[in-house]
Amino acid sequence: MSTFIELVVNGVSAGSVYALIALGFVIIFKATEVVNFAHASLLLAGGYVTAVLHDDIGFLPALGAGIAAAAAAGVLVELVVLRRARVENHAVLAIVTIGVDIVLTTALTREIGTQVLSMGDPWQNKIVDIGGVGIAQTRIAAFAVASVLIAAFLLAFRYTSWGVAMRAAAEDGETAALMGVRLSRVSLSAWAVAGALAAVAALFLTVFPTPGLDRSTSFAAMKAFPAAILGGLDSTTGALAGGLIVGLTESLVTGYQGDLAFMGRGIGEVAPFLVMLAVLLIRPAGLFGTRELSRV
Repeated sequence: MSTFIELVVNGVSAGSVYALIALGFVIIFKATEVVNFAHASLLLAGGYVTAVLHDDIGFLPALGAGIAAAAAAGVLVELVVLRRARVENHAVLAIVTIGVDIVLTTALTREIGTQVLSMGDPWQNKIVDIGGVGIAQTRIAAFAVASVLIAAFLLAFRYTSWGVAMRAAAEDGETAALMGVRLSRVSLSAWAVAGALAAVAALFLTVFPTPGLDRSTSFAAMKAFPAAILGGLDSTTGALAGGLIVGLTESLVTGYQGDLAFMGRGIGEVAPFLVMLAVLLIRPAGLFGTRELSRV
């Protein structure tokens, strides 16, 4: 029973981090209707800056610098690449983000090389014993920080003028523009917020029990893509639900992998994608996504 509880706790913690990344996908899609495949490289950029600077300026300032760097990288991608592409087709713009991801990830992996970089976090490998269940402090911190950030975003999305502009642009961009909403600012802010959330997620993806940030970190970040899809790309609530589903699925399937040997080795790595496919077969728009209606 203690093993099950530990797996659930670890799954919820990992799921909250995946929810942060999935929220970045959703924010950009709601603001621009573009699926951002460059999100993993933004995450890697924020994590790399944090890892490189923490020895010189301390953990919290380095984390702040990493968040700022990832947000700035997102803004630059929007300004320099997407806005200048002058393409109306959102599918084409999504393909452009794949090219951006390849360029940024290649540049960053060259800098990282074969190193495994420590994030300099204060929790290190400390374990907390709760009711006979050992839980890493990093897992508790991940859940707490992600919960606060997600709650803050949802409140801002609902009650601030920025949130109203974002919701208006997502509902009907042309009408929002006629009503005075500056769509370019909405798009820039969406990329900046998504990059900032990705940098925070990078921290918790690379601290204990993982060895640190390396060139494969961006691949781990893409586990959050099924979370955004199965929750619904246009739903902030779906990002939260999708992240938790993916985290729990990965944790439980990996933990009981010995009992699932008939499904093959490494089933825990692909289980989130299998869940995504199963959900999409039943609900093509995702669990909380908006269904497209067409008149016949």
